[in-house]
Amino acid sequence: MTAKKVEIVVSPRPAHFVGDGFRVHNFIPGVHGLDMKRMDPFIMLDYNSKFHFNGSESPRGVGVHPHRGFETVTIAYQGKVEHHDSAGGGGIIGEGDVQWMTAAKGVLHKEYHETEWSKKGGIFQMVQLWVNLPAKDKMSCPKYQAIENAAMEHVDLAENGFVEIIAGEYKGHKGPADTFTPLNMMNAKLKAGGKAEFNFPANFNTAALVIEGSITVNGAEKAASDHLVLFRNEGETFSIEALEDSVVLIISGEPINEPIYPHGPFVMNSREEIMQAFEDYNTGKFGYLED
Repeated sequence: MTAKKVEIVVSPRPAHFVGDGFRVHNFIPGVHGLDMKRMDPFIMLDYNSKFHFNGSESPRGVGVHPHRGFETVTIAYQGKVEHHDSAGGGGIIGEGDVQWMTAAKGVLHKEYHETEWSKKGGIFQMVQLWVNLPAKDKMSCPKYQAIENAAMEHVDLAENGFVEIIAGEYKGHKGPADTFTPLNMMNAKLKAGGKAEFNFPANFNTAALVIEGSITVNGAEKAASDHLVLFRNEGETFSIEALEDSVVLIISGEPINEPIYPHGPFVMNSREEIMQAFEDYNTGKFGYLED
């Protein structure tokens, strides 16, 4: 095994609002060197760093909108999110939970701060990833996975902390999420001085987002809170060491290596498929969802 070296450490770009409930820094595809092809199958990463929302009787969020051709994965670190979609999926994800929605051939959905949490307000922190689907699965039936934190595999690192697995595998333990292509998604929750080692194939596109604290990668590169570490596509192993109590999101996936043609809420393989998506949406084929 050879070391997977750091390609670049990326600082968060200026934040913007998605709807009125999500204040996000976009890393994929908004940062140079983190375009959809480079990061495939991860075609979007929005990070809502810690932000305080005042209490509100009317929950903030994003109203009804369509998706086709990929999956949305929302990881709640602080705060609660409520979701509904036209395929019948939905629910509430609390701190530490994940909602994994497969839009596939098309759904309408909406997502808001959970009603009771919204009334009180507080610190809100989350990640949303878009995971691409291969051409053969883009028009499959939508589905929804509500993954509670208790259902995730937790791999103890003795006195160093633990790794919780959302998808993929870590040291022989597997996460609960079903995926269409090989990918890994997990949180390393390390105590100060704690260390974790990872091993992914050289060709997998791999990154680490520092959610909390600060780390050293491979004993050399430092990354502070809210920074993203992109690894080169060479070597298999790397280590992270916590300089203070830290939480790090690790993503690593096999590229699908198919044409990527995005337009707004749709990600397909060609312009013709995008045009068909808009036609299907406009003629009601994505179902109905009340705003």
